[in-house]
Amino acid sequence: MTEMGEVVLELTDVVKTFPGVRALDGVQLEVRAGEVHCLLGQNGAGKSTLIKVLSGAHRPDEGRIQWLGEDFAPANPQAAMKAGIATIYQELDLVDDLSVAENAFLGHEPRRFGFIRRGHMARRTREILGGLGHGEIPPRRLVRSLPAAGKQVVSMARALSHDARLIIMDEPSAVLAHDEVGNLFRIIRELTGKGIAVIYISHRLEEIREIGDRVTVLKDGRTTAANLPARTTPTRDLVSRMTGRTIEYVFPEPSTKDRGEQLLRVEGLTRANEFADVSLTVHSGEIVGIAGLVGSGRSELLETIFGARQAESGTVRMGGRALRPGSVRAAVRAGLGMAPEERKSQALLLGEPIYRNITLATFTGYARGGFTNAGREVAEANRIADTLDLRPRDVRRPVRTLSGGNQQKVVVGRWLLGGTKLLLLDEPTRGVDVGARAELYQVIHDLAARGVGVLLVSSEVPEVLGLADRVLVMREGRVVREAPAGELDEDTVLDLVMAGSLQAEEVTL
Repeated sequence: MTEMGEVVLELTDVVKTFPGVRALDGVQLEVRAGEVHCLLGQNGAGKSTLIKVLSGAHRPDEGRIQWLGEDFAPANPQAAMKAGIATIYQELDLVDDLSVAENAFLGHEPRRFGFIRRGHMARRTREILGGLGHGEIPPRRLVRSLPAAGKQVVSMARALSHDARLIIMDEPSAVLAHDEVGNLFRIIRELTGKGIAVIYISHRLEEIREIGDRVTVLKDGRTTAANLPARTTPTRDLVSRMTGRTIEYVFPEPSTKDRGEQLLRVEGLTRANEFADVSLTVHSGEIVGIAGLVGSGRSELLETIFGARQAESGTVRMGGRALRPGSVRAAVRAGLGMAPEERKSQALLLGEPIYRNITLATFTGYARGGFTNAGREVAEANRIADTLDLRPRDVRRPVRTLSGGNQQKVVVGRWLLGGTKLLLLDEPTRGVDVGARAELYQVIHDLAARGVGVLLVSSEVPEVLGLADRVLVMREGRVVREAPAGELDEDTVLDLVMAGSLQAEEVTL
């Protein structure tokens, strides 16, 4: 274990509230110099909000933060960085068209007489990269030409160019190949050996065992465990601290209807570095759920089935007929529809009216002689709005004015016009409040009752177990378990996606 020093960061009863959501609800956290402090929690536990509070992107509503023994309330990320707290996000915030050195010193370039000292900047960047064990990266090389591991090193160099005393790493291994993770850990150990503290956020318990010193667990915005030993705390204890919720999931009564004919058959589907050898089936009237963490390949799998990505091998069949790989048009013609994870950027025309968004997938059916029949569009959209209990019902208003839950209803409703046989849903309730969740659950349940097949991806394990008839669990691009939903529980699924076998761990610890 790393020799830890004095407390550098301490949070006491920190609260952060957004409209309708208490994202942080009295968080406690203590971080010491020279340690790797691991932060665990499921999606929605408050980890991202906590990062933004520490990095100056959000101001807490209540509670106390002390940094280096003094009260701390950074006005913005620049102030946090200047104070010595650097954040390396999972989505690296680098500028591809700038050089390595320009990224490392972005926002605090060394100057003389108003001119940037590029030579000095390059020399200092070379020193920092050398200290990180990557002196081979040229300071003047464009960042866009670097691999993912190289870009991560540049993000660390940026942090060290500010003389950071604490570096927050958000899922740092998510973008790395397996052989690159060892190098990341080497760098982290060198940083902590110099007294720098690291907050390490990861879903992978095997990484926390290897690199971590202490663990704090968040659940629903609260600290449920603090300062646990990373190497010896049993997985069962960690998982139990992460599960159990304050959020209520109100699911419709399970259907007793037998599933119908096979609609979708996927065999041996593979895309390098995303997922491998995935096989699954979905029947008429059946809801199949896929549980897995971000980066497990689940979203990429759905997009490949839908034809938005090109598979390297394997087949997708609808109704017994093979679909042309990489063709969304072929998928839609065969009866596939998809509601993607990022509805605002991938599925909706925010400035257009609701009715135009609902008719988007069947738009050509309302056109004749170069003109569209807006009256028919509105009439059909009103029918869908009634079916889905869309609120407000005025389908002429811009879709951006709707709540998240009602926007998701629009995306789902789009596919009800085109005779969709199978609906792919990627995180259907993300950003949706609790009340609207129950309505969406009922919509999905009703679709299945009408004979539509549903293939559902969600980060919320209770959501998958509560909605699905059958569940596939994915970890690192592979299906590691398939079972009826009634044979699984939340602890078992969470253990499968994070760490493997609880029983095996009890033998080895």
